[in-house]
Amino acid sequence: MASPKSKISRSKRGMRRAHNALKRNEMRTDPTTGDLHRPHRAVKSSDGAYYYKGQQISATKFEA
Repeated sequence: MASPKSKISRSKRGMRRAHNALKRNEMRTDPTTGDLHRPHRAVKSSDGAYYYKGQQISATKFEA
């Protein structure tokens, strides 16, 4: 069974774990719909169309 050769100090252990902290989810407001969304993702509006960076990228569901 593997065993450590020497004790790992609290400082070294803490430095290794420095990147393990949970990050908050960033939220942005869509300029077209005004809804909150995560950045770099398309937003579905109430008319069924998807918007990305304020531009419509898909057709509406109610379009005939």
